[in-house]
Amino acid sequence: MVGMRRRNFITLLGGAAASWPFAVRAQQPAMPVIGFLNSASPGPLAHVVAAFWQGLNDEGYVEGKNVVIEHRFAENQPDRLPALAAELIARRVMVLAATGGTVSGLVAKAMTTTIPVVFTTGDDPVKVGLVSNLNRPGGNLTGISVYNARLGAKRLGLLHELLPGATTIAFVVNPKNPETEDEANDVREAARTLGIQILTASASTESDLDSAFATFVRQRAAAVIMASDTYFDTVRRNQVAALAARHSLPSIHTSRAQAEAGGLISYGASIPGIYRQAGNYVGRILKGAIPANLPVQLPTKFELIINLKTVRALGFDIPPMLLARADEVIE
Repeated sequence: MVGMRRRNFITLLGGAAASWPFAVRAQQPAMPVIGFLNSASPGPLAHVVAAFWQGLNDEGYVEGKNVVIEHRFAENQPDRLPALAAELIARRVMVLAATGGTVSGLVAKAMTTTIPVVFTTGDDPVKVGLVSNLNRPGGNLTGISVYNARLGAKRLGLLHELLPGATTIAFVVNPKNPETEDEANDVREAARTLGIQILTASASTESDLDSAFATFVRQRAAAVIMASDTYFDTVRRNQVAALAARHSLPSIHTSRAQAEAGGLISYGASIPGIYRQAGNYVGRILKGAIPANLPVQLPTKFELIINLKTVRALGFDIPPMLLARADEVIE
């Protein structure tokens, strides 16, 4: 079975939350403290963390000048998130930015009902249980969705357009990501419509990825879809690009950073743009906005990026109509 069942994950969080006290928003320091919680590792996320800071700057907040930011990274170990969130709550943060995917937002929701939370997610925030309504979230959560986890069928369609004769396509998911289940279902449904066989592999480590790509080659996959996941987008993007190149597998991804690393195509919302929006929302809440009244923001544009260097290395042509639709071509 692919991925962790969301209901089991939420049950786990409920048990963890019971052992932590709710935060009391009192006796705040003169300089407000923001908590930044993320499921991944800090190094590969430098560009999106910078975008978050820029969003705060847009609202007049500068780190060290009139705001303090406490960062906590789970290093791709979701089970560390409750303890890290508890540290931030104990720090009496005024706002908690729960980033790096749905898992961080679910942890934050389970841990506090009083501290405002701004989440980022790749899935439908209502469906995964972060909020009850997009326009009027209610409670103490609001945030931004990139909706990348709901674009699996679109990415499969782009590969089908690129390789119309392909009958077998690989799909890599991270079993630690609760967004995986919906995306996998969407891809399978689209594959049935197109008459394509999907080879699914789970990967959450460097060696998992090596094994997955070797298996795809043995099973004669024509291309590979990388599921929406912060681990793939950041920590492992160079490894994934190298594996795809070594095995001559066209690949499609969720973020521009993966296409820059050597992936063939990316299709999705701008990840730095989403983090900047999250910074904007945190700044607005510091100024007095109420999360319950801030609509969850959705992408207004999805970017199609094509890496022509990778196209040439793979030795095939991009259909002119697909190339014409690209928002950016990497030469």
